[in-house]
Amino acid sequence: PHPVALAPASPVITRHLCGARSQRKIATMAEGDEKPTFDWLPEGMESLADGEYDAIVMGTGLKECVISGLLSVNGMKVLHLDRNGYYGADCASLNLTNLYKKFNAGEPPSELGTNRDYNVDLIPKLIMACGNLTKMLLHSKVTRYLDFKQIDGSYVYKGGKVLKVPATPEEALKSSLMGLFEKRRFRKFLIYIDQYEADKPDTHQNRDLSKMTMRELYNDFGLQPDTHEFISHAMCLQLDDAHLDQPAAATVKELQVYCYSLARYGTSPYIYPVYGLGGLPEGFSRLCAIHGGTFMLNRDIDEILYDESGAANGVKAGNEMAKAKMVIGDPSYFPKDKVKATGQVVRCICLLNHPIPNVNKCESVQIIIPGPQVGRKNDIFICSLTKSHEVSAQGVYIAIVSTKVEKSQPEDDIAPGIALLGHVMQKFTSVATTYEPVADGSSDKCFISSSFDGTSHFENDCDDMLSLYKRVTGKELDMTINADSVEADY
Repeated sequence: PHPVALAPASPVITRHLCGARSQRKIATMAEGDEKPTFDWLPEGMESLADGEYDAIVMGTGLKECVISGLLSVNGMKVLHLDRNGYYGADCASLNLTNLYKKFNAGEPPSELGTNRDYNVDLIPKLIMACGNLTKMLLHSKVTRYLDFKQIDGSYVYKGGKVLKVPATPEEALKSSLMGLFEKRRFRKFLIYIDQYEADKPDTHQNRDLSKMTMRELYNDFGLQPDTHEFISHAMCLQLDDAHLDQPAAATVKELQVYCYSLARYGTSPYIYPVYGLGGLPEGFSRLCAIHGGTFMLNRDIDEILYDESGAANGVKAGNEMAKAKMVIGDPSYFPKDKVKATGQVVRCICLLNHPIPNVNKCESVQIIIPGPQVGRKNDIFICSLTKSHEVSAQGVYIAIVSTKVEKSQPEDDIAPGIALLGHVMQKFTSVATTYEPVADGSSDKCFISSSFDGTSHFENDCDDMLSLYKRVTGKELDMTINADSVEADY
């Protein structure tokens, strides 16, 4: 079954979804149906769906679907719109024909297989097994709609070679990333990280990580700068070196999540949904609809409406209007004065007929190239997926290279990553400008998510989702849930 629900050409109102991937009831408003009327409707205008809502959400990207799902669980009445005829927005999963069509690449060769074999993610990202996105999935019970499989390996590029990231004391002693004495120091460092608990001073070994910087902590264990680099970039998933001179506590927590996630699954700390990431926004959409949310695909808006104080209070689409206490959405739905550009991300989807070389024949992997290793500021990310995750036909490997644009030719930015892939059958390259909101939404009631970044994981995007949830509700999302297993259902 394909995870992305494709709607017919006319707007569809989805009122309830139930069951796993199948069973869903889609209600369309037939011509002649009585629409509710309101005093605030101008003459000649009709209500959009039910007319009045607590929140209107625009775009069915993952962040927006997470928010609409959580809001509806909290008892809010939600209207969710998308200009596209499918769930997922920029993070949709496409079949083979739609992939070639999106990139104007003509007809796909027959030897690649059929559409039903492919669920290619436009913004592929791996999920940290015990990270915040897993907690959100468990918190909302969306895990019951999805199946996950682990990623085979996690690698880092160093000195012209692709090497496995060690994340256990035993693995550290075998790693070719370091010399003999450095291995022992690294092992000692990992043991310290494993036993450290912020609220138990007897585990601190006279180190105050709220004051000691990460650089000082590395130096305290005698670790070399090369080791700092691969721990920070490949394990703590830091994007640059600013964290080195900040208090170590936050980075140590990220390292613990990595190591804990790896301990859960053994081969790598990452998991990925079977049938691709398109199932994630669809799962949260299902959650929203079960709690009374209304979904309209193939429905763009003409403008956001504001009250006298400048606060958003609804949307207009053609001759239809809906009112709400707030408007939430991705940057593409808002006027340019509400968002600011933060840079550009280049992504290259590559179809291979072989596993990526030099990764011990792992079929699904993440490789991080720390920027300084190839004369860059920003890291380059590579992830590879296969038939085992039901994203491609048997024998076809999907590798994605992504990074933040630094050069005048974006192809030059990803070149070090492409060079590691071996023979590429077909490449699909895109460059996207990333945006973030200029305000937090408290005054204008426009709550805007930030664009997905250029990494191959969700950790920074989860921070944005948690921030968006707090801005919308005024409360922190409870993240104390145990993320030991995505199989949990309670």
